[in-house]
Amino acid sequence: MADGDLQNSAEQAARVDLAAAHRLAVRHGLNEGVWNHISLISPDNPDHMLISPGHTHWSQVTASNLALMNGEGEMLSGERPPIVAGWIIHYPVHKARPDANCVIHVHAPYITAMSIRNDMRLETRSSQQAARFHDSVAYYEVYDGVLSGEDEGERMAETLGDKRILMLRNHGALIAAPSVAMAYLDVYQLERACMYQLLAVAGGGEMQLIPEDVAAEIGRLAREGRNSGHWDGFKRWLDAVEPDYVN
Repeated sequence: MADGDLQNSAEQAARVDLAAAHRLAVRHGLNEGVWNHISLISPDNPDHMLISPGHTHWSQVTASNLALMNGEGEMLSGERPPIVAGWIIHYPVHKARPDANCVIHVHAPYITAMSIRNDMRLETRSSQQAARFHDSVAYYEVYDGVLSGEDEGERMAETLGDKRILMLRNHGALIAAPSVAMAYLDVYQLERACMYQLLAVAGGGEMQLIPEDVAAEIGRLAREGRNSGHWDGFKRWLDAVEPDYVN
């Protein structure tokens, strides 16, 4: 196989994974209409980024209609360029964190509810799902409204630091991970962790917390990619119910 074929094969596989994340997010209730965005650094060029096509419902995202952007914010291929906020948030985070090949930003219901609560943060010892984020969560405390410049994404990247999760005050969270598989499993489990905690304390309930050493070990294993094979199971299900995402 020629080098060009290897590159094309790698990008096609990346596109398929990224399209799968969009479709799965719809089925898991993590998306919000045509808003929010998922991005992935191209395996062919570290200065190029694949991202959700703008104003497109995630149930209609396919491997071929993803927007491919260069470092100057110009669309190289795809049906529609990303919405402005997608570029402003994602590209600066990718540049600041070369290890974060995939970045997801969502307004999922329970994640967003947690981002609104002024009296509460995600307790990473509250559940098995929450423990995977032990020592991996940062908080962006200012909501600036409509984004207009890349400096906003740069500030988000600075606040994120070396963490995987950035809780965004009043509008959900940003998830950064080395692969689509790890990023998607993180956002899926983050929504569950927020849901369990909010349900547990509803009406003034008191939480029974996981021991510190146990939570720390679960968090360490998650950072190493433990159980990322669950992604393959999700994709097999998607292949059966929505096979057109690979087109």
